[in-house]
Parts: sequence; C-alpha cells; structure tokens
Amino acid sequence: MPIIITSHAKKRMIDRGINFKQIQQTIEMPDYTVKKEQKTEAYKRHDGKMLKVVYAVQDKYIKVITLMWK
Repeated sequence: MPIIITSHAKKRMIDRGINFKQIQQTIEMPDYTVKKEQKTEAYKRHDGKMLKVVYAVQDKYIKVITLMWK
C-alpha cells in the first residue's frame, strides 16, 4: 500500500532528521502499535531511539500524519 506523507509530517521529517526508510520500516514492521479511533501509532526502535509514526489508512493508501522520536 503506498505511503503518503502530509506536509506537516514532511516538516517534522526535516526538523527531526527522520528519513522515509525509517518511516516505512516503522509502519511495515513496528515493534508495537496502538490503535486510537481512526489512527494508528506505530513504534519502532532505530539506532537506540524509538520512532513514533501516527498514520491513518485511507482507501488505497497510508497517510502519515505526524512523527517524532520518543
């Protein structure tokens, strides 16, 4: 399923030094997930830091809403 990055999430990628591959790995192979209404929070450890990616599945794609290091 294609991954679409919102403009807000793109800004967070730049601000926080997160690349697309890290986002993709977090969504596709998370350490764990938390469902909240229509959104999913995916968590995965990258180089000793935990990445949180918040996304929603819409029709035929995944829309990344925001992301951050935890």
